[in-house]
Amino acid sequence: MKSDLNIRDEEILLLGLCRLSFGVELKVMLTALAETVTDWNYFFTMANAHGVAALVYHNLEKLGFLDLIPDEVTGRLRNAMMVTISRNAGNAESMGEVLRILNRENIKTVLLKGLALELTVYGNCGLRQMTDVDVLVSRDNCMKARKLLMENGFESLPVKSVFHKPIIADIGKHLPTLIKNGFAVELHHELFGAGKNVLTRMLYDTSIEIEVNGEKSFVPETRIFFLYLVKHLYLHEMNNESQLRLYTDLVVLIEKFGDEILNYDLLTYANQAGMSQILAWRLEPLRDLWGISFPGWINEFIDKWYHPDSINRFVFFLKNPKDNPPPGKGQKYLYNLREVKGVHRKALYMLGEIFPTIEFMKKRYNCKSTLTALLRYPPRWIGL
Repeated sequence: MKSDLNIRDEEILLLGLCRLSFGVELKVMLTALAETVTDWNYFFTMANAHGVAALVYHNLEKLGFLDLIPDEVTGRLRNAMMVTISRNAGNAESMGEVLRILNRENIKTVLLKGLALELTVYGNCGLRQMTDVDVLVSRDNCMKARKLLMENGFESLPVKSVFHKPIIADIGKHLPTLIKNGFAVELHHELFGAGKNVLTRMLYDTSIEIEVNGEKSFVPETRIFFLYLVKHLYLHEMNNESQLRLYTDLVVLIEKFGDEILNYDLLTYANQAGMSQILAWRLEPLRDLWGISFPGWINEFIDKWYHPDSINRFVFFLKNPKDNPPPGKGQKYLYNLREVKGVHRKALYMLGEIFPTIEFMKKRYNCKSTLTALLRYPPRWIGL
């Protein structure tokens, strides 16, 4: 790990615990760190904010570090893991219902992100924290799947604007979230952005069949899955929010499937997706801060795209995860606008941004009354 960065011992220890495998040298280094850490309350706060408290508790216990931690902090970490175990079990059970509904209509459903990783990489023991479940269905079936779930008791979060309703399958990362009994599922049909359908189709077609609560489902082949998770992380950072949880997903995938992921196809696919710089900037902290050893040609690829911001931005999010005020929404709006295909759809998208529903305005600006929400429109228009 680099020593010239302004990173606290508690943060270095947290980074070191965000993985599944520990070599002898790493164990020695982490032991020395754990013995010098003094602010365990800060350590817990950061682990919780980064969505890795369950994994961290598991690894602290695995490495025999719990005796070094105040009992109160140990209890909070243990409780976080118990919550994650319970939530993940509930998500898997609820996902079984979703799969039953969609399988009856022969709609192939590929698990993404949290649940896919929990079942296939983290060991299905409550280590990967998640709040909802993301799935990929084909573009042809996405609206049919949404309709089927709503006919079976799922309720949709409101569409942002009436102008967006005709194009909800063409904007954003997924269709509006569907919720039933506290369980939320998000239907995706495109993962890499406009014009990159080949990679989404490849992930969909090469996915591997598994079983979830007795129902057939699929998980992505690791190489394309890895690249998608890099893109997902990039979008979070574009919104000025990130968590170690998202970087940890990349670390554990490389730990378990490094030979399948780290080959020349990865760079070829990244280039096809217009993600070469994005990939290089996310691999750099894995190499320089996690200490992952890459082949020489990947190191050359990382160095080719070197920029100080790649590590500086990581350190910023390490110290300030989630909910950072955006430096400016222009980049986000331009990105979203570019992703919408066709002049007509672009026009509807922008009209929807200018004239969102009252319900959206109340929620977005925490307004108690319709009048207060209406008064928020002119400042919004000026901001846009």
